[in-house]
Amino acid sequence: MAKAEDYKCPCCGAAIAFDTKAQKLKCPSCGTEFEVADLQTYYTAIEDVPEDSMEWEASDGEELKEEEKQGLHSYLCNSCGGEIVTDANTVATTCPFCGSNMVLSDKVSGKLKPDLVVPFKYDKKAAKEALKNHYKGKKLLPRVFKDENHIDEIKGVYVPFWLFDASADGTASYRATRLRSWSDHDFEYTETQYFHVVRDGKMDFQAVPVDGSEKIANDLMESIEPFNLKDAVDFNTAYLAGYFADRYDVDVKSCEPRANERIKKSMEGELRRTVKGYATVNPTSQNVRLTGGRARYALLPVWLLTTRWKGETYTFAMNGQTGRFVGDLPSDEGLKAKYFIGGGAIGAAIALAIQAAIFFL
Repeated sequence: MAKAEDYKCPCCGAAIAFDTKAQKLKCPSCGTEFEVADLQTYYTAIEDVPEDSMEWEASDGEELKEEEKQGLHSYLCNSCGGEIVTDANTVATTCPFCGSNMVLSDKVSGKLKPDLVVPFKYDKKAAKEALKNHYKGKKLLPRVFKDENHIDEIKGVYVPFWLFDASADGTASYRATRLRSWSDHDFEYTETQYFHVVRDGKMDFQAVPVDGSEKIANDLMESIEPFNLKDAVDFNTAYLAGYFADRYDVDVKSCEPRANERIKKSMEGELRRTVKGYATVNPTSQNVRLTGGRARYALLPVWLLTTRWKGETYTFAMNGQTGRFVGDLPSDEGLKAKYFIGGGAIGAAIALAIQAAIFFL
């Protein structure tokens, strides 16, 4: 517990002292007075905040049975290191992560079996149509991007994800203010009231996804969420037929910080939304404690397109279950200049017209 001489004014942060005349603690800077017991209670509440406790229990996935390995082959891309799973009939392909052509070697991956898989609901034809719709209305898009050859580079990939379940207890303290203003014939007054606000609550989180592939950007995968886990089924190699499958290369322990961050932000956001009726609200302490944390390994369906334009790599993604499509597009510098010049000329004409109207008034 803080000593009396360590107390700072909750209002302005200045060192506080005991005023013998008022028999209270008084801030020499802003003049605010506090009862000793009240200030002790305030500091006790601030100091007695437990640290975050966020632990998980998870396995790294089960070993495939011998009969499940039959007909499956795992290959590594020599360019980017991405690992894919194909059927026995595939002898050459294009890496869905970097676009490199590959001649496949005979290497079988062992520890691959996920807990769950969400089957594809959208086929390649739907993915092509989604990409075409993504092009529509993009006036600065280079024409070559609308060529069918680029559309044919779409690949269906089962992306590895870790799904985190947990119950979370959260506590947060805030420094809040309310303002009251009035005036008389001589002065305007503003009264600022300071409050120590505490909130706590509990939330259950189910299947918070974190992708387990370092070749795919986390923000790209988050942008095609959510996946509906009601459609998830126990893993069976039959679902991989006709698609690529990437084995996780980011283990569950490495993914835990991102899951913790997502859960913590959600909990803190919900607690903050309950603090209403104040002019300002600033957090002074926040913590989250997890119970029953566990993680499951799953393969989720994603359509990926990787293509290059003037030395830059552009990756697009479509949720293979919901059809949500995202991705950045390049712009044609020549078309951009044309539109900007045209816009500038129109703007100049409008400006001249306004000047003429003013002149003849």
